[in-house]
Amino acid sequence: MTAPTDIAPVASVPFDSRQFRATMGKFATGVTIVTTYHEGQSHGMTANSFLSVSLDPPLVLVSVATRARLHALLAPGCHYGVSVLADGQEALSRHFAGRPIEGLHIPFVWKHGVPLIDNALAHVVARVVDAHPAGDHTLYIGQVEYLSSRDGPPLLFFAGKYGRMETISDAGAEGPFWYLW
Repeated sequence: MTAPTDIAPVASVPFDSRQFRATMGKFATGVTIVTTYHEGQSHGMTANSFLSVSLDPPLVLVSVATRARLHALLAPGCHYGVSVLADGQEALSRHFAGRPIEGLHIPFVWKHGVPLIDNALAHVVARVVDAHPAGDHTLYIGQVEYLSSRDGPPLLFFAGKYGRMETISDAGAEGPFWYLW
């Protein structure tokens, strides 16, 4: 398919960062906590910008704001962990998103020297192999060195709110269906 040649260039429509964030928030995502261990302390932040990049080699990516404390701790060769949160772990997400909850017990488990959130749906430990500055964030690509997962409903985020998935059955249909509420 070739591009039409009779279409005039379209001028960009101005928008602000709030409108951009609201529009991008229409993409439902899972919720993760990205962690690392540095100079005797565990560090972490909530992120929904996590994705798989490659199967061979197994690579994942996290996007970290340059103003985030975690940003200064990640560099090539360092390790980070990603815990994909389960339904019921919203308090942990809020805590690591910069809304500390006094007295909240952080249930860490350790894999390959990296703290991970206990009872999360999935755990990934990756070694940073590349970093790409991208606007006010850096994209950290990591080669996966450990992973595990379990079944259960995830914690979801959509339009600035937490949500959950529930299974429903549909007579005559194969398998469970999921809906977000």
